[in-house]
Amino acid sequence: MVGGRDVVIAGGGIIGLSLAIELAGEGFAVTVVERNLCMRGASWAAAGMLAAEDPHHPAALISLAKLSRDLYPEYLARIERLSQMRVPLRTRVALLGSAGTLDAATIALLAPRLRHDNFSLVDEDSIDPRDLCVALPVAARSMGVELLEGCAFQGVKPSARHVEVATDAGELEAVFFVDCRGVASEGGVEPRKGQMVAVEWPVERLRCVVRTPEVYLVPRGDGRVVIGATVERGVSDTIVYAEEIERLVALADDLLPGIAEATRLESWAGVRPGTADDVPVMGATAEKNCFVASGHFRNGILLAPGTARVMTQLICAVTGRGEAPGIALDAFSLARFHPLSR
Repeated sequence: MVGGRDVVIAGGGIIGLSLAIELAGEGFAVTVVERNLCMRGASWAAAGMLAAEDPHHPAALISLAKLSRDLYPEYLARIERLSQMRVPLRTRVALLGSAGTLDAATIALLAPRLRHDNFSLVDEDSIDPRDLCVALPVAARSMGVELLEGCAFQGVKPSARHVEVATDAGELEAVFFVDCRGVASEGGVEPRKGQMVAVEWPVERLRCVVRTPEVYLVPRGDGRVVIGATVERGVSDTIVYAEEIERLVALADDLLPGIAEATRLESWAGVRPGTADDVPVMGATAEKNCFVASGHFRNGILLAPGTARVMTQLICAVTGRGEAPGIALDAFSLARFHPLSR
């Protein structure tokens, strides 16, 4: 252990904190550096669909998505146990706009008045990410993870036996460094802005997620429905534009007539970290003992448990404390954008 810590993670979103908890569970002393408040970036703005078998996933993402889905019950139970806060599943199934021909009676049970041409029903959970946003920092601290909030990462310099992580609060030393900064990560990660709106809608009128390529509706089970989301490539501001919100609501109203007249509760924008091929960057960087886990685009909430597991396996393998990750990381390598040279 160097300077009292084994790993410094830059970025206190769901990827960084989930990894910190997983590493702490393996006995690593972990510090997380977050320039703002933990869980107040893309994680706070997300919809929370655990769409492991979304037909639009890149092929390289499927094995990680399925692993992460399978880990989710254990993951949520751990967060609840550590934080003493509930993080419930809000829905358990989804209606997908597709070539399917689901019967009208089933659709009417889940989403009365939904225009029901060409939908299929899939087992797919959703959560409210803001439940995690409250619970996850508490869970991390209860595992002994040090959270340095309001502390900006400035750079990292590896040396023979450790890494030196420069922050605006001083220099930190550790054995390993992991970049989980989302859109601030270097090496192929780019911003993808998303605008969303929440409306008031009776629980009995929408009991599942409804998703088409143009729009999705995510009920929270408490009278709120989230409608989203724009995908604005290369845009990094969080300004909400009324015309974009109106366009989303109109698309939702085409699916579920009457929702355009629903009371608007909140509108917001977040910035997702994307990549050119919509596959995260995960694994070693060109610098000794430095790693990256970023660029999860629309799937950060879904992929957090799986990412934490495989990145912990990777770091354990480097230390000789375990075997290589159960999922090959070649397709996630930073080298596809920037060849790694040492």
